[in-house]
Amino acid sequence: MATVFQADTSRSIISENDSPDIPFRYSLNPYRGCEHGCAYCYARPTHEYLGFDAGLDFETKTIVKENAPDLFRDWLARDAYSPEPIMFSGVTDCYQPAERRFELTRGCLEDAYEARQPVVIITKNALVARDLDLLIEMAEHNVVSVAISVTTLDDELARTMEPRTSTPAARLRTVSELSAAGIPTHVMVAPVIPGLNDSEIPRILEAARDAGAGGASYILLRLPLAVEPVFLEWLRRIEPNKAERVETRLRASRGGDLSDSRFSSRMRGDGEFAHNIAKTFKVFARKYGLNARPTPLCVEHFQRPLPRNGQFRLF
Repeated sequence: MATVFQADTSRSIISENDSPDIPFRYSLNPYRGCEHGCAYCYARPTHEYLGFDAGLDFETKTIVKENAPDLFRDWLARDAYSPEPIMFSGVTDCYQPAERRFELTRGCLEDAYEARQPVVIITKNALVARDLDLLIEMAEHNVVSVAISVTTLDDELARTMEPRTSTPAARLRTVSELSAAGIPTHVMVAPVIPGLNDSEIPRILEAARDAGAGGASYILLRLPLAVEPVFLEWLRRIEPNKAERVETRLRASRGGDLSDSRFSSRMRGDGEFAHNIAKTFKVFARKYGLNARPTPLCVEHFQRPLPRNGQFRLF
């Protein structure tokens, strides 16, 4: 199905988060909905607030915040803003295919670079390498890091589960390219799906090490609200021989449910399967040197920009 793009007239671009298990306060998302079409995407229910469904509408009706760079610049220019890292892609992927056309993420990065605003980017699209010129400049001031999501090394599984993302090989090449350019690069094994891709953890971490990643982390699959029927339909249609095993192990990791909203466990899960995943990840992250804490990004060189309206500052 062809993607339909609709303009978003929002007057704000930054979302604020106060969840204790998410390591950032502010996030920026130039797009609502995501063409990647990942069956497991936790952001799908957000499309229902717009009157769309969390299934095909989420994948084919993309809301474009066309004035995102202007809104971001004006937000950074506020006197009340005290600089701290901002996450690009806290909800949907800022480098999804729409970015090739609209270049809103690049526009926001240009504002961030001018202001020396620290940025953390999360993506599963090799398109991030298009902006290597900006990322190199930002890395020299220690105001950027990039996390690449690598869910599987199996091309066929990726093609069906994440149909419009970059291939696993392309993502690892991107890790290599960014790392070689001096950009702090992290690999996220997210989500880990018990009974489907959890056995790949050692190989993914080895591949991440070989590609030059500086660190790695993981998140256990969550199926909140409308994500559950979308993922289960995909699983039973595409992986019928594994469906029962995956669902059983996920329930065993979520107290009998398929999702858990509790802050202390929603990213990691509970129970034997979840604990084994955690142990496996810890062992191999240490083996491949991917368990170091990331270096904090610098906020000391922040330069408050002039807003787009051209209003000068008195002091």
